[in-house]
Amino acid sequence: MTTTGLFLLAILALGFLITFQIAKASEYVSVLKGEKKSFEQNNRINGFLMVVFLVLGIIGVYWCNKALYPKTLMPYPSASEHGENIDTMLKITLLITGIVFFITQILLFWFAYKYQYSDKRKAFYYPHNNKLEVLWTTVPAIALCTLVGFGLYYWFKITGEAPQDAMQVEITGRQFGWIYRYPGKDNTFGKKYFRMIDEANGNMLGMLWKDSTMQTPNGIQNLKADPTGFDDVITTTAMVLVKDQPVKLIINSRDVIHDVGLPHFRLKMDAVPGTPTTLWFTPKYTTEEMKKITNNPNFEYEIACDQMCGNGHYSMKGLIKVVKRDEFILWRAKQEPSYKPATDVAPASPASPAPNPGAVDTTAHDATGALVPQATIASKK
Repeated sequence: MTTTGLFLLAILALGFLITFQIAKASEYVSVLKGEKKSFEQNNRINGFLMVVFLVLGIIGVYWCNKALYPKTLMPYPSASEHGENIDTMLKITLLITGIVFFITQILLFWFAYKYQYSDKRKAFYYPHNNKLEVLWTTVPAIALCTLVGFGLYYWFKITGEAPQDAMQVEITGRQFGWIYRYPGKDNTFGKKYFRMIDEANGNMLGMLWKDSTMQTPNGIQNLKADPTGFDDVITTTAMVLVKDQPVKLIINSRDVIHDVGLPHFRLKMDAVPGTPTTLWFTPKYTTEEMKKITNNPNFEYEIACDQMCGNGHYSMKGLIKVVKRDEFILWRAKQEPSYKPATDVAPASPASPAPNPGAVDTTAHDATGALVPQATIASKK
């Protein structure tokens, strides 16, 4: 919201507060003057308005749900197996909290109308009830602990050990975009060091592609090149995954705290500088299949940064392509390693062999000193 919008909202709130205070002051003045009839009339009006607000509020909730629910992700299935469990937990949570919300709000506004001030009724002083306090303390506590328990169970499944056949992909956040890395044929990620980051020369992650010596706060440090990183593939275009194959994401950040948000897979995980985090899931639908499910020919799986990370946070969007296995194999075969070895200097011409002392010198020269071919010499003979 812009500064102007916030300013106008503050003015409206202040105007409402002033009007409310003037109305209350007028009511108190009427009471002090003995205008009891005016007070009772205002009280009935307020009670009636409570009922009106209750009805309009319920209608508003229904209308908002009908208008905005299709624009959420809930009408469409989760694109991962773990996400299905998250959806189930979310629906249970909404069901429980929704029932409690409607019961408490309906009673709140109905009681405000039913038990408004009346000369014919005397307020009953009811200070304490152990059974009620135990009931409204233990029941919510048990319900919340159950929901938290399910949440922890699913969380440990997502962040636990991935299956042995899981594909490994590293994703690194930076202001303001994502970098994806795939291991090469050795299925091993090469080592990297943040001080080696050099975008000008194509080293976005600080890969140890060559022996280096650098000055650090702890002194001179010698870094050895890591050959296991020579065949790694680094890209910023999109993350390509395989349908029905588990994938383990190794999450890093190159600068500030980011967050890998995967809304269609119902997952998210912080990207913390210097502290790799992981999660794993199994994609259920290819991108083409989700286009049909959502009836959106332009559908793309998105990676959103769910952590405010700077001025360009809004533009930090990544893409995921979920394809079939044969399509992934074809795509992977077209990818070249990001490591580009330095071009070697052309070797010098080989030196002439040393003369054999025992050999007869058959080289001939003419009168000008030029070399005479052996065939010419033989013809002369």
